[in-house]
Amino acid sequence: MKIASFNINGIKARLPALTAWLEEAKPDVAILQEIKSVDETFPREHFEDMGYSVETHGQKSFNGVALLSKYPLEDVMRGLPGDEEDEQARYIEATVVGDQAVRICGLYLPNGNPVPGPKYDYKLAWMERLRERAKELLLQEEIFFMAGDYNIIPQSEDAARPQDWTEDALFRMDSRDAYRRIVNLGLTDAFRARNQAAEQYTFWDFQRGSWQRNDGIRIDHFLLSPQCADLLTDVGIDKEVRGREKPSDHVPIWIELTA
Repeated sequence: MKIASFNINGIKARLPALTAWLEEAKPDVAILQEIKSVDETFPREHFEDMGYSVETHGQKSFNGVALLSKYPLEDVMRGLPGDEEDEQARYIEATVVGDQAVRICGLYLPNGNPVPGPKYDYKLAWMERLRERAKELLLQEEIFFMAGDYNIIPQSEDAARPQDWTEDALFRMDSRDAYRRIVNLGLTDAFRARNQAAEQYTFWDFQRGSWQRNDGIRIDHFLLSPQCADLLTDVGIDKEVRGREKPSDHVPIWIELTA
């Protein structure tokens, strides 16, 4: 089973590019972030015509996550538990049943800038809620993973110029510590488990010629439960998508599971 995560930065603007990538890469499941669409206006029929089941958790003009799956999606949950007053559409879960049942947790973690401030406080609180959810799923001994745009640069190796990010919410020590607390529950960073090479990025800013200079960062991640990590066979980043017409500032990252 091939599963991909892609922050598309607006479904309306990226629909042709997203469609072309889906036709080429042929993921069985695609986890989308920043759809920037309410559920009612998401182009569901377009993807259903491509053979995908569709589940969304949308929000007007901002945020929004979606799941596209060539397998049935069961037990769908929208919103990250732990704060009933949180109205931001950043999290969706569902079970995909292939040869085995896999719980998919799709997320768009808050950016957190400017620092300090309420946006950064919200980011850290959201990450603690994510850690609690991971603990719950681990106790259930489910095959699961948490994937999406984490807005976290885990290590210096994950940025072309780490010195420029020191005080940014994506790379501040508090942010990285919160990320490590999630990983240290027993999760596996799928990409680094298979690829230790330098200059492996998933995001390039639209400004300052970042793409042309490969001035990127790695902020899109798959974190796998132990049972899921046992099924991992391959992982990759579709970097070439960034150089095409009307690209997102992110590129897809994908894994393959024997599931």
